[in-house]
Amino acid sequence: MNPTDFKNTILPYKDKMFRLALRLLNKREEAEDLVQEALIKLWQQQDRLAEVQNLEAWVIRLTKNQCIDRLRGSKNGHKEWKDGLDWADSTPLPDARTESADTMNKLQKLMERLPENQRLVMQLRDVEGMSYQEVAEALDFPLAQVKINLFRARQTMKSILSSRTPQV
Repeated sequence: MNPTDFKNTILPYKDKMFRLALRLLNKREEAEDLVQEALIKLWQQQDRLAEVQNLEAWVIRLTKNQCIDRLRGSKNGHKEWKDGLDWADSTPLPDARTESADTMNKLQKLMERLPENQRLVMQLRDVEGMSYQEVAEALDFPLAQVKINLFRARQTMKSILSSRTPQV
């Protein structure tokens, strides 16, 4: 695989890798470093990439595993969320950006209350838009477990949101 093929094949997943790393590590700098390390690892394994059936799931799994390794190596494990998501889209109006950032921060805070497996499944399925099968492959979970975790995560979020909504 030449550099152009690698750029066209792997780099489109970079933002998803970053958002997942940020969700798991809760620190922007660590997430950026981890994505860089993952991209280097992918470059070093480029001869194996042609054999992979679902490249997106494989890249997400590699990122998740590196995050878990990093968390196991850190002294205090899970750290507090400090940064918002970095969206790489066209520049919206300032008020729309503020409203979107506020909404995402609220959702992130709510998602932090979920168990880790439910949080990961919800992140990949609902935020990243991956299919159930892709989530199962990325997390190395049985498909039924993905569906159960997603159902429970959605139920919990629905319950939290309905108890916070003022009655009119």
